[in-house]
Amino acid sequence: MLIWNLMFGILKKMDAKMYFLAILTPSQVNSKVLEWKYYMREHFGCVVALRSPAHITMIPPFWMDQELENKLIEDVKSFSTEKDPIKIELQDFDAFRPKVIFLHVKPNQLLATLRAELENFLLSKGTYPLKPETRPFHPHVTIANRDLMRKDFPEAFKHFEKIAYKQTYMAAEIALLKHIGGEWKTVQQFQFGKA
Repeated sequence: MLIWNLMFGILKKMDAKMYFLAILTPSQVNSKVLEWKYYMREHFGCVVALRSPAHITMIPPFWMDQELENKLIEDVKSFSTEKDPIKIELQDFDAFRPKVIFLHVKPNQLLATLRAELENFLLSKGTYPLKPETRPFHPHVTIANRDLMRKDFPEAFKHFEKIAYKQTYMAAEIALLKHIGGEWKTVQQFQFGKA
């Protein structure tokens, strides 16, 4: 606890904010995901997932001094100009039991490679407070997460297990999001140069 308080104090002095990088879903998917998030709010009181647009996380949230934001924008733009669009296939629901319900992203080696390349590219700069991701990459679009009560999980997941959903789209950009006023706001989107 003492270490967290010290770190938080240092970060606050540096005018730090939380950021993450993601692939946003197209508007028709985002609209459907919003319906499901509203269902979770109405039936189970879940609101955390409503604080961000529907997305696939590429670089998870990290604290960073806002002075580095323009540099990060330049670097992600440079990275994106060398990339091709990637086909994303969404199908049905899955969960990280007993707290997270999500829209399943079908396994996709190109997406996994893009995530790894983006992480390696940013780490190679030595500028950003990122740590290499040690967890396996499991792309998904969150419907409910940390405020879903364990006792409510079985009933909530039973609802989504019955829903058949399938959508395919071409992801042609990466978005930088920033935590502002309790919500995740899109700072900028970087179109793939080969789109």
